[in-house]
Amino acid sequence: MLKITMVGTGYVGLVSGACLADFGNRVICVDIDEKRIEQVARGVMPIYEPGLKELVERNHAAGRLVFTTDLDAAVRDSIVIFSAVGTPMRDDGSADLTSVFQVAKDIAASMNGYKVIVQKSTVPVGTSEEVSGIIRQNLTKDVPFDRVSNPEFLREGSAIEDFMRPNRVVIGVESERAREIMSEVYRPLYLLETPIVFTSVRSAELIKYASNAFLATKISFINEIADLCEKVGARVDTVARVMGLDGRIGSKFLHAGIGYGGSCLPKDVAAILHTADSAGVSLRVISAASDVNASRIDRLLEKLHSEIGDTKGKIIAVLGVSFKPNTDDLREAPALHLMDRLLENGATVRAYDPIAMKNAKKHYGERVAFFDDPYATTDGADACVIMTEWNEFRVLDLEKIRELLRQPVLIDCRNIYRPEEMKELGFRYHSFGR
Repeated sequence: MLKITMVGTGYVGLVSGACLADFGNRVICVDIDEKRIEQVARGVMPIYEPGLKELVERNHAAGRLVFTTDLDAAVRDSIVIFSAVGTPMRDDGSADLTSVFQVAKDIAASMNGYKVIVQKSTVPVGTSEEVSGIIRQNLTKDVPFDRVSNPEFLREGSAIEDFMRPNRVVIGVESERAREIMSEVYRPLYLLETPIVFTSVRSAELIKYASNAFLATKISFINEIADLCEKVGARVDTVARVMGLDGRIGSKFLHAGIGYGGSCLPKDVAAILHTADSAGVSLRVISAASDVNASRIDRLLEKLHSEIGDTKGKIIAVLGVSFKPNTDDLREAPALHLMDRLLENGATVRAYDPIAMKNAKKHYGERVAFFDDPYATTDGADACVIMTEWNEFRVLDLEKIRELLRQPVLIDCRNIYRPEEMKELGFRYHSFGR
């Protein structure tokens, strides 16, 4: 049993800490937020993630997972220290590493022997070297340590499965000692024959950014193809399905619609572009992918305006505000960008989401009217826009929706319904690329 400290109990830290504890390790989760620590210890999760509450409670009850604000004691009692604090995006697209560097200082002050310092947060290339320098400057005694980059590849809504049965684990190391310890951390995954890929630290840091930038590019690519399909009379769902049968391409992330959002793709695309710009390299493909994604709300509004004209004074019902289903995360959610644009133009916005309503109400206050179900949301609205593909939106009583709407206009940004059926039901229906 390894003794591990996980600094930060946000999305990555809490999921990773709970999963590592489930592997049989003793994990101490540390956070400066006393209220969060107290709530998590009582089983109150700060985020919505399927299965997380049960996983945390099980390992906490078994004594493998503990929560504290005492970083000093946690560091002294552990050999592996994971840093999983936030790296939010600055206005210029760069990653804000303030918390990462502060954690490095705090860890250094508590080190009482050899430690493996693991960077779990997504950080720009070269950050681990900066962290090492900060640790050396702030050590109270001469003790050895190794730095490791271990980027996460967790998808919100399926994060536990992604950690327990990953496609791969990437570990950037510099010494054989660190490699052996990290192999022990992930020992249960060897039994599943999970690829454990050891690389240089800098390569590990870049792999995360490159992976997300490529996924973002696939999404933007198929969205541009969707626009072309609409002009030439083709169907993007058919085009994407057949493209995906080619093993060199694959079917994942070829779903046309409103574009990508969330805490990873927008931030990581901006960060890799900033890194490249600082290095004097032009990443033209990734830059274009970002531009295409930013234009999707304009494309949506074109469809909406074609049916109801100017949105000023109109009532628009928005179904789904989280950036994807099975999460309450609103970060860079396309629905928020849409609602902001509608509010700026004087529209009345109504919204409903099965999980993310609480966070959305905090964000908008009284500026948006929130309802408890899709039908109350659409009652008397001039148009309905489906922004998130929650399962319950796949089985709506469409005849009821049509009757409730002031105008039978439905914009399906996730291509959930079939255009032919929607036309038969009497909707003025728009999707993407069909």
